[in-house]
Amino acid sequence: MRALMHGALEAAKSKGININNVVVMGYCFGGEAALEMARSGANMKGFVSFHGDLTTPEGQNHKNTKGKAMVFHGTADTAISINDFAQFAEELEASNVPHEMVTYGGAPHAFTEFSSDRYREDADKASWNRFLESLDEVL
Repeated sequence: MRALMHGALEAAKSKGININNVVVMGYCFGGEAALEMARSGANMKGFVSFHGDLTTPEGQNHKNTKGKAMVFHGTADTAISINDFAQFAEELEASNVPHEMVTYGGAPHAFTEFSSDRYREDADKASWNRFLESLDEVL
């Protein structure tokens, strides 16, 4: 995965994008990938996960994370538990990674998927608005 992310950064750089003034974000697997990119030490301003997996793979940690981590999570998520959420917060805190973690009551996993019965408009809109606000703060 890290080689793929490096390739994406190189492609962006070749298009003239300032890859030193970037926030990486993703939904579900994309959110997991954003957090993996953070652990890799990528020089980004922020890493944002919307209902992504919060498990840190064995042998990895957050000591190389350079930007702010932001996590949007549903408290009714049965795929990634609230205990996983808390464990991830403890890992970030232990590594002194600036972070913001927001939960949405009643929101299940994939709460932003429009075509799903899991969609929660309130959580989707609130998380998106907070994400947009955070761009002004970190960029």
